Amino acid sequence: MTLRLGELMVARGLLTEEQVRLVLEEQALRGVPFGALAERMFGVCPKAVEGAWVEQYASIAERVDPRTERVDPDALTLLSARQAWQFRVLPLRFDRQELVVCTTPTHLPRAINFVYRKLRTPSHFVTADAQALGEALVRRYPLAGLTPACVDGGVAAVMSGA
Repeated sequence: MTLRLGELMVARGLLTEEQVRLVLEEQALRGVPFGALAERMFGVCPKAVEGAWVEQYASIAERVDPRTERVDPDALTLLSARQAWQFRVLPLRFDRQELVVCTTPTHLPRAINFVYRKLRTPSHFVTADAQALGEALVRRYPLAGLTPACVDGGVAAVMSGA
């Protein structure tokens, strides 16, 4: 079952059920994304909307083990090691016309923003736990001083000294 953004926002105490109903009515009229309307109509903080959206996306995204996934060498050439580690992304392969990109649920918003702004290629995201992604990044994009544990934090400090 797919979690709806409005339901998640009610569960998080960001909106009431009545407010969700009003947002949905406005969305039907205008075709504006639910989160944008919640921000505009009821002053929901953009970070709170993003948090609910991440929870929703993570609940429907396929979970993979990037250590054992098939990886296309051409996909790896799209990023530098520095970019892969900075944004916690591992391009896996092309599936039809879309790039399959692995990240963690925590890093999903930043990863999506980076991929869509910088790569400008149709993409879809799969998620993995931080340790597995870190091990795959070490294997595919080795960078001095970075270990799997850096996926959960510590990359900025190591990279600023690089």
